[in-house]
Amino acid sequence: MGKRTIIPFGPQHPVLPEPVHLDLVLEDEKVIEAIPSIGFIHRGLEKLVEKREYPEMVYVIERICGICSFGHGWGYCHAVEGVMKVEVPVRAEYLRTIWHELSRIHSHLLWLGLLADGFGFESLFNHCWRVRERVLDLFEETTGGRVIFSVCKVGGVRKDMSKEQLEKMSQVLADLAKELKSLTDVFLEDVSVKNRLCGVGVLSKEDAEELCAVGPMARASGVVQDIRLTGNGVYEDLGFEPVIETDGDCYARCKVRIREVFQSIELIRKAIKIIPEGDISVPVKGKITGEFITRMEQPRGEAVYYAKGFDGDDASMHLERMRVRTPTNMNIPAMVKTLQGCDLADVPMLVLTIDPCISCTER
Repeated sequence: MGKRTIIPFGPQHPVLPEPVHLDLVLEDEKVIEAIPSIGFIHRGLEKLVEKREYPEMVYVIERICGICSFGHGWGYCHAVEGVMKVEVPVRAEYLRTIWHELSRIHSHLLWLGLLADGFGFESLFNHCWRVRERVLDLFEETTGGRVIFSVCKVGGVRKDMSKEQLEKMSQVLADLAKELKSLTDVFLEDVSVKNRLCGVGVLSKEDAEELCAVGPMARASGVVQDIRLTGNGVYEDLGFEPVIETDGDCYARCKVRIREVFQSIELIRKAIKIIPEGDISVPVKGKITGEFITRMEQPRGEAVYYAKGFDGDDASMHLERMRVRTPTNMNIPAMVKTLQGCDLADVPMLVLTIDPCISCTER
């Protein structure tokens, strides 16, 4: 056994978009153990349910994460709607699904850019983010925002999309798919990229299931797990099937996200073709009492939302408890597992391939 040393990785590191700290136990250049330490961001967003009435709280929940802001707002609204037994109009569910899949596209493109930056491919990073800007333009045109959208509300959505806006979105996404094909081929075919990703950080299907990995992290290891299969939104109408790879390495996780970008484009274009006319919201009034739990497939994986109102005479416009369990929180154990036995030079790739969101983790 060689000499063991402990070196710190983070919280400030060129490859980390947000602060997380790892103590890496090394034997020569091999990582024997990785000890994560989170807690550099303290925001207390869930505590704010005591000060914000349930219709207002959606604005707070959206700020759990800028990249997944729409999905967090939808998950919260769905939980409150479950408590209050509110039936959302079908058109609103289609609009929510379209915006949610747009969020998945822009999240995965952002991640692809960060991955390219992680292995020093700066021009590829710039191209990924250049294409992502066109997705943000669609958000801006249909919601008015580029990061926080505030169009989801308890009972439906605040804004509709005109027929012209939907047709334009479909055409933009069709053009985008053609451009993305040549861009993503670099990740999948370039020899230098494959050398950094193939065979690195293998997570077996058994380990993924045992460690409760979620999202692309789990699906890249052959785990058929996607909350969109359970019926949230209108995915059943769109013929949705999850993207699965079986190799479980960094390359497989990259491939899953790339395939999901093209899948999301097709899901949106299908939804645009069959979206029905009708109302986009229903009025929701009154105090909230009871509890409900729901799940949402965020770009990074399964998120869980729990809402509980006060009971009896204490019922009010405030929730007693709001709890969110985010996907990065669930993927950290799987990341630690993949780090065991890897080369020190591969640590940045392995941290990036769970697509970490520390602001999500520390709510």
